[in-house]
Amino acid sequence: MKDMRASELLAVRPATRLPRPVIVGHRGAPAYRPEHTAAGYELAIDLGAELIEPDVVVSRDGALVVRHESELSWSTDVSSRPEFADRRTTKLVEDELCTGWFAEDFTLAELRTLRAVERMPEVRPLNTAYDGRFGILTLAEVVDLARARSTADRQIRVLAELKHPGWSAEQGLPMAELVSEELRRLGATDAQGPVMLQSFDAAVLRDLRARLGEHGPQMMQLVDDVAEGDRMVTPAGLREISTYAQGVAPSVERVLRDVDVVSGTSALVNEAHRAELAVFTWTLRAENAFLPEPLRVGTVPEALGDAIGMARRLLSLGVDGLITDSPDHAAQAVAELQAALV
Repeated sequence: MKDMRASELLAVRPATRLPRPVIVGHRGAPAYRPEHTAAGYELAIDLGAELIEPDVVVSRDGALVVRHESELSWSTDVSSRPEFADRRTTKLVEDELCTGWFAEDFTLAELRTLRAVERMPEVRPLNTAYDGRFGILTLAEVVDLARARSTADRQIRVLAELKHPGWSAEQGLPMAELVSEELRRLGATDAQGPVMLQSFDAAVLRDLRARLGEHGPQMMQLVDDVAEGDRMVTPAGLREISTYAQGVAPSVERVLRDVDVVSGTSALVNEAHRAELAVFTWTLRAENAFLPEPLRVGTVPEALGDAIGMARRLLSLGVDGLITDSPDHAAQAVAELQAALV
């Protein structure tokens, strides 16, 4: 893959709906701190993120809690807590059996007693030094953090991903209802307010659009790498998304696989822009294990590769936002692009 410099980006980058590409701290800055922790979100902002991205699940008493999945054992110390040993169970989650401890079986007060741990210790062993230092956050606390870090010159916003809303509803915890109520309580229902929403589930976004109105929070439709995602990124699918969302978020791999080798453009990005949708991509990660072979440095999977080169490549295709585990790498690529535009 060609490593594109700022001068080349200037020559080929298509016009987008946003004045400049935005950097999204994916679950904070998990390349450097355990995900979904206050320290991770603070660091993401310090490294250049304008948006911080929490995943949202629901507790037994209806609290909106920030965790990657409802199952807690990968990212908390719940498995080492004898008082919760009897909560371990096996559930059918979206047609797959999953064994562990689930957020919907805990009250918020119980979740407050858990401590965050590194979710990928084999890839990010240095992050294990922070295991146990940070607690579990609510969506409201992440919104408060973003507001506290916003200034007159730089608004920090929250891009909240709603996880498995259909599964949540089956547990008697209707996510759209809970989210809309919480955003109203937080005074965060305006399109230019502190919260944006995203989900792979189009139904929950449509439901929230109906509940919060056409001038409610901006929304991103996440696109999975499965057949339903293929339909979503057709011209007709993108126009449909534009009826309830302002953006679409495909994977890095999906964006790159349809690039025209002659023109160097992405049909997906171009079609999304024609449908007046911004394009965010997930997830830019710096380790070799997550990069294509031409951008790897050495052969050690957990070693850092050329994430800046990947960011440059995505920006050259006109991507509007980079959802990333290492905001500093994305920030460098965006800064190069902005310097070239001056």
